[in-house]
Amino acid sequence: MQNHFDLFHLPQRFAVETEALDSAYREVQNRVHPDKFINATDTEKRVAMQWATRANEAYQTLKNPFKRAAYLCELNGIDLQIESNTTMAREFLMQQMEWREALEDAKAARDIVALENLEADLRKVRKAELEQIGTLLDAGDYEAAAKGVRQLMFLEKFGAEVHAVFEKLEG
Repeated sequence: MQNHFDLFHLPQRFAVETEALDSAYREVQNRVHPDKFINATDTEKRVAMQWATRANEAYQTLKNPFKRAAYLCELNGIDLQIESNTTMAREFLMQQMEWREALEDAKAARDIVALENLEADLRKVRKAELEQIGTLLDAGDYEAAAKGVRQLMFLEKFGAEVHAVFEKLEG
């Protein structure tokens, strides 16, 4: 079975040209769109629907940098052990604790400015982490990239928590 990159005729790299991905996705979707199979057999319709579903899944995976990084690790034989491997660098864990305290303080004080500052810090760290992961992946260092992907998972989760507090305070 071809992988997501092969499906869209893209190089198997972290750095993906968004325009090329979007264009390749539209091309695949045009070929398997249900409207083209109105007079087809049930089997042909089902196969077209499976391809459309697969193209959607592949597109969503490759479009999202976190999912793309995890997918590249898995394609290259790295089990991310996202559920079981929670070992992180000490500095990263300390940063997490500081952010959690800042989030609780901002939430308790209903301090939107503090939340915005926390979110800006998080965005900056997330961007740097993604750049580092991309460099490692494109250099073929999948083990080191996997550590970064696990850290990024925590950043994504914490970002969602910050967003939830924003919604609660603004809602």
